[in-house]
Amino acid sequence: MSIEPFEIHVPDTELDDLRERLARTRLLDDSPHRPPAGMTAGYLRELVDSWQRFDWREREAWLNRHPQFTAPIGDAVIHFAHLRSERADAPALLVMHGWPHTFALQLDFAALLRDFHVVVPSFPGFGFSSAYAEGLVTEQRLAETMHALMTEVLGYRRYITYGEDVSANVNELLAARNPDHIIGTIATHAHFPSRAERETLTEPDEVAFFERLAADHVTEGAYGHVQATRPDTLAAALNDSPAGLLAWLTEKLVEWSDTPPGDPALIEGRISRERILTEAMIYWVTQSIGSSFRPYYEGADQPDAIPPVGVPAAVFIQRHEADYPESLARRFYRDLRTFERLDEGGHFTVAEVPAAMADRTRAFARELGML
Repeated sequence: MSIEPFEIHVPDTELDDLRERLARTRLLDDSPHRPPAGMTAGYLRELVDSWQRFDWREREAWLNRHPQFTAPIGDAVIHFAHLRSERADAPALLVMHGWPHTFALQLDFAALLRDFHVVVPSFPGFGFSSAYAEGLVTEQRLAETMHALMTEVLGYRRYITYGEDVSANVNELLAARNPDHIIGTIATHAHFPSRAERETLTEPDEVAFFERLAADHVTEGAYGHVQATRPDTLAAALNDSPAGLLAWLTEKLVEWSDTPPGDPALIEGRISRERILTEAMIYWVTQSIGSSFRPYYEGADQPDAIPPVGVPAAVFIQRHEADYPESLARRFYRDLRTFERLDEGGHFTVAEVPAAMADRTRAFARELGML
């Protein structure tokens, strides 16, 4: 499979068009009885103003300092950053993103791991990777694409995996179905049983955990329902309005991160404004918000039963799922080396606390004899 060097360059005409659209934004005030979580009109105004003044060329240059490539895999062209260690025999690490973020949000974490060969791909249909031309976006297909990238394209016979959000089940499938190739797996979104499996749970803390998630979904799950049932209608609006796109993405960064409630601007203590605007810019210039919805309506966010993972595993419970029962992890990860509840870091764990997670990744690799 051929590998081509890749460099980001957004044409000036696209940047001019974006600034003109932002300048014409029609912003609304908060509704009188808005839900307490998520975005506010005031914070969105700040972000829109910052996006108009954003020095994209400087940020673009920063992104391009991370070596990037593309390679055809099946009927998609996959974009990825490949940060090679100076050590030829360094362990390989696959770092996967989820929704609504992109590969860019994982780069600060990846750059700290100079003693690894780190691969940070864009999932098909996200950012600079093309969507699958045919067929559904399933977890199994995503896992096959990622495994082909690591083994057939890059030639790594064995590697460590990390995934979160949409890529959490992909992470588990890679480990469960390719034990000869996966050295170990790291999870901050620990295993969720399938819906059918959840109906058989009897342990009180396990039942309570999924009841809590179901209750939260009533007030916080509307985004997923819309993306799964009316994806093209929503995408038409977000692909045409940069302010709308920014609001949609940032609301989830705020709600799901380890951020104190109340003021959404507190997200910047975990994910800086520059990084938030970088995420929005990548979705905007690639027009990939619609294809990023495909996992929601094609099934990749609806987990089927996944075989237990037998390779060494390290599980770090992020704050957004702080009540996750340890018993679930111990049944699923048959060689669980670490189970830790994090004091810091939410849904976007390696982006929120990159240094702490880099230290944990390094410690896990040492335990496996890879460093």
